[in-house]
Amino acid sequence: MKLSVLVLITAVAVGLSIALVNFHFQGSWYYSLMSFGISFATSFLVFYYLLEKYIYSKIKLIYKMIHNLKLGKDLKEALGEYVSSDPINDVEQEVKEWAGAKKREIDLLKKQEQFRKEFLSNVSHEFKTPLFAIQGYVETLQDCIDDDPEMARQFLKKAENNVERLSYLINDLDEISKLETGEIAINFQKFDFVPLAREVIESLEDRAAGKNITLAFKEKYTFPTPVSADREKIRQVMINLLVNSIKYGRENGSTAVKIFELHDQFLIEVTDDGIGIEEKHLPRLFERFYRADNHRSRNEGGTGLGLAIVKHILEAHQQTISVRSTPMIGTTFAFTLQKGS
Repeated sequence: MKLSVLVLITAVAVGLSIALVNFHFQGSWYYSLMSFGISFATSFLVFYYLLEKYIYSKIKLIYKMIHNLKLGKDLKEALGEYVSSDPINDVEQEVKEWAGAKKREIDLLKKQEQFRKEFLSNVSHEFKTPLFAIQGYVETLQDCIDDDPEMARQFLKKAENNVERLSYLINDLDEISKLETGEIAINFQKFDFVPLAREVIESLEDRAAGKNITLAFKEKYTFPTPVSADREKIRQVMINLLVNSIKYGRENGSTAVKIFELHDQFLIEVTDDGIGIEEKHLPRLFERFYRADNHRSRNEGGTGLGLAIVKHILEAHQQTISVRSTPMIGTTFAFTLQKGS
């Protein structure tokens, strides 16, 4: 409500009150109308002056500050700009919107803080495991290097494996960091996706054979599927998804790759019939080091960064990836690629 309207209503209320009191005691409409006019005019002028000077002007100043600071301007700029014609209602709306935005910002910061704590905890654990193992192997190696050379070689090999694991961890973390900051350039080129997928499938067939898992296209793809993307990065995406399906696939199971043509994109699905993932884990599946089943995941090996890398690569391509899964039935990862023009 505007100041003039508010003061007008107040002055009318005061004038009517005085006029009615006057009529009650004197019984004269003339004096009642006179008292109404005088009290109305006096009330209007006094109330308008007092409200404008001591309340309304300060509300307008507060509103200007809120409105302009919300736009990201500094205090000096905020004090010298925007003026509202109805600051009382506007300041209420602005404060509600600002409070809502700040609450969302605080909630996001809390989530990020929790993620940071979990991430640091996971990084610490991932690094401590191989480091402690290496330390133990080296100490044992010092004791048996002269007395039992064969055992010494075994411990040396185990230490070497843990050093490689540390190296993989560092390389994967470095790659994610570079993808996030844009340091790794995406070299877009036009290529046929089907031959690339076949190459990846063939390169992983021996690994899949260890669990009698079949890797194949769901359909026979003879038509070209030209996409615009970084071929080597998409190769890494396919390798990570197929390796993941082998790790958590069931014995004598299968993993299928299927392609769907959309309007200006291709949708690629990688589907396995493995152990599946509970629904509560799906929203966090692409977080770094997040494992739906910690014990089994660590037994399967890997750095716990494969899906995080996949997500960052596809986001760098301005594409999306999703997952759907049913425990004991299987999991499907689906991602999009831009069609090659």
